[in-house]
Amino acid sequence: MEILAQRLKEKAKQLGISNAAVARRVGLEERRYAHYVAGRREPDLATLAKIATELGTTPNHLLGVDDNFASDEKVNRLVNRFVHAATNMSADELELCVVQAEAIAARKR
Repeated sequence: MEILAQRLKEKAKQLGISNAAVARRVGLEERRYAHYVAGRREPDLATLAKIATELGTTPNHLLGVDDNFASDEKVNRLVNRFVHAATNMSADELELCVVQAEAIAARKR
């Protein structure tokens, strides 16, 4: 539960929103959400999915089950952010991002 609580706090801080705002947006009582942030309770899967969506992340990330793309934690966070952002893109937008990423990677070779 500790990793969930930590990540809930981190994501809200990154987005510049309060825990109370997250609770309201997800449709939860503030007190109930406060239990999750304090690490006293864990949400059910449906609630976790709603919270993750509101925080712009995935349930896996909130639970600490991230894909590790590199040994550098900063790189992992950035890749996970990119993957999440990509889920909200059209196929054309995603293709453009991939082409740009490939061009940047090719320049390094």
